[in-house]
Formats: sequence, C-alpha cells, structure tokens
Amino acid sequence: MALDIADFDFDLPPDRIAQHPARPRDSARLLHVAAGGLADRGVRDLPSLLRPGDVLVANDTRVIPAQLSARRLRGGGATEARIGITLDRPRPDGAWHALARNARRLRPGDELLFDGGGPLAATEDELFFDGGPLAATVLERDPDGGVALAFNLSGDAFAAALHACGALALPPYIARPKGPLPEDATDYQTVFAAHEGAVAAPTAGLHFTPALLAALDARGVRRVTLTLHVGAGTFLPVRGEDIAQHRIHAEHGAITPEAATAISTARAAGGRVVAVGTTCVRLLETAADQAGLIRPFAGETSLFILPGHRFRAVDLLLTNFHLPRSTLFMLVCAFAGTARMRAAYAHAVATGYRFYSYGDACLLELGSIEA
Repeated sequence: MALDIADFDFDLPPDRIAQHPARPRDSARLLHVAAGGLADRGVRDLPSLLRPGDVLVANDTRVIPAQLSARRLRGGGATEARIGITLDRPRPDGAWHALARNARRLRPGDELLFDGGGPLAATEDELFFDGGPLAATVLERDPDGGVALAFNLSGDAFAAALHACGALALPPYIARPKGPLPEDATDYQTVFAAHEGAVAAPTAGLHFTPALLAALDARGVRRVTLTLHVGAGTFLPVRGEDIAQHRIHAEHGAITPEAATAISTARAAGGRVVAVGTTCVRLLETAADQAGLIRPFAGETSLFILPGHRFRAVDLLLTNFHLPRSTLFMLVCAFAGTARMRAAYAHAVATGYRFYSYGDACLLELGSIEA
C-alpha cells in the first residue's frame, strides 16, 4: 500500500511551536498515548507510568557549535562570497559533510576562511594560519546543497576552534534573529550529554533533570545510554509527494557491548525497553537482530521508519511533538498507529501542548503494525 504525504499533514498554529523550554525541564506536560486512550500527565509522572525492571535508553550525544560563517577564497587571494556552513557529520576519510548556503558559489578547490578564528597571513607560495584559525578546502559538492570539507585542524584543536568560531545550529522554527541566546547553550544540551558530535539535540532527553533521574532509579527503572550523533539532515523536509523517494542522511552511532547486554537482559527478564526519543528508536532498530536481541554497534545508520515497520527492540517511546509532514511524525505513526497519532496530535493542538524541540512530550505505547 502506497503512503500518501497528506496522511502525515495536520494544521499546526505557529504559536504552538515552543520558543523556550519549560522551566524546570521536568515541569513540561506529557501526553500518555495508549491503547486505552489519551491521558494528560506531566513529565514528572513518568516514573509512575513505568515499571520496576523496565530499561530507559537515552542518547548521550553532545551538541557541537556546528553553525559557521566563512569567506570564500579563490584565485590569487581574493575573498568574495559569504558562505553559511552547517556541519553535518564526519566522513570516514576525516573530512566533514556539511550543508552550505550559497553552495552554488562553491567548487572543488575553494578555500573557506571561518569567522572568529584569528588572523590570516599569506606568502607568495602558500597560505599559513597565525594562531590556528579555522579554514577548510572544498573537496566536492553534491546536488542537494551538501559539500565535503577538509579542515586544517583536527582533534582537540578542531574542537577548540569550533567553540571559538561556531554557534549552535538551532532549528529554523526557533526564532533567534540575532543568533542563539546565552541560555540556549545549556537549554539545548541534555542531562545525558557526554560525547560531542551532534548538530541537533536529541530533544526528548531535554526533559530530564537529576531529580527525575533519581525518581526513576527509586522506581527500579534501569538506565542505559547509547550514542547517535544527530546530523543536519534531521531538519530537511520531505520534498515531493512520493515518500518512498525520500532519503535520510546517514548518522554515526554506537552501542557498547555493556549497553547491548543490559538492554537484552532487562527485556529477557520481562522489562520493557523505553526509548528516549526517535534517535534511540532508529539506532536500536538498526542494531536489533530478527529476534529483537540488541547487538553491539558502531557505524552509520540511515534507517527511515515508516508505517508497516515491524519494531523488534522498543516497547515504549518518549518523544516530543513533531512537525507536519516530517519524517519524525511518520516514525511515531509507525510506532503507535497513524489514526491514533492523528487523534493524539489533534488533542495536543486543541489543548495547548507545545511542539517540537523545546516543547512538551508524549509517551507512546507500541501499537499494531499498519500496512
């Protein structure tokens, strides 16, 4: 059965998109979506909705300042076009894939000099960088606005330069006309954040606080983390009406042997796997074998989950409210059922729930498979 993009569309008033998070984080609202119907709750109610022996799986990626501004250098040292760069993901060859505004102005061999990285000096034969400013060479360009960049720095020096030059790549629907606010630096990181590499936050994790984690521990819920570095492709809309033609950008993820064992052991003992966010769902489903056993994993996933997907590894999903026609709304429809999710979102809009990255949350129970 073909999927119609219209099935994943709904009316979302612009004022329902949250511009700031709830404070404190765990004071956000929570819509419980179960086979028996809908229940309005709060995120602080999560421990009472889970059972002793359940295992909560969260994404411990840490967001990097991936939004950069550069000058293009070409032919004899002349600088011309201003180029906006959003880092997407590192490539196996050490270069970075990135999304570029004004990408049509770039061609292989161009040099980019990034703002905020220090002075540029030049000799007759070569460029050299006094004080270690950030620069990159364009290796290739792809048709959808992506470029491959080879940077002049690596390791700790590259990380330090990013923090000097870059800014958070907040989603376009969070209005920051003058750039991210100081509080976004902490608001847009989860309490689980440990391993740098994400362009966007795994936003379901933004609801957790030390107090909520302590309450989950007291309830007997086990906690495990995995890592999926969310790329810039998460912001890209589905273009066209043929959903099957859409491709999700690959993202790097890892599940340690210890985490894989803990998840599988909990499930074998009757515990449920509770994924914190769609990123965890995608990586768990990538790493699960046909019997639902989680295997250690290190690599890339581009899994696109649509209605009809047979979930092997996840029993409950804690996630935010997503935008119309987005791949994330398609995933939650696959998980809980399209009709049920359309009803849940209609209820959320009507009763003032706040949507997307800084918005409220819902707890979904796995529904029946839809064709």
